[in-house]
Amino acid sequence: MSEGLEQVKQWILKRHPERTDIAPDTDLIDNRLIDSLSFVEFVFLLEQLSGRSIDMDTLEVDEIRTLAAIEEQFFKAEVH
Repeated sequence: MSEGLEQVKQWILKRHPERTDIAPDTDLIDNRLIDSLSFVEFVFLLEQLSGRSIDMDTLEVDEIRTLAAIEEQFFKAEVH
C-alpha cells in the first residue's frame, strides 16, 4: 500500500472509530464510510495526496469506490 493510500485509509478510519481496518475491496460508499457530507472533503484530500486535480464533472464514482480502485486511479506509480 502506498503512503498516499495509507493516509486516505487513516483519514477514513479516523471518522469511523468503530472500525480498525478497511479491506482493499470494501465498498466505501455502500458501507457509508464516505457519505455525501464528507465527499467533497474526501476528493480534496485525494487531490492533495495525489498531486492531481480532480474534475468533479468527469469523476467516475467507481474510481473512488474502494481503496484498491483509489490506489489504481491515484497512487499507482507510473511506469517509464
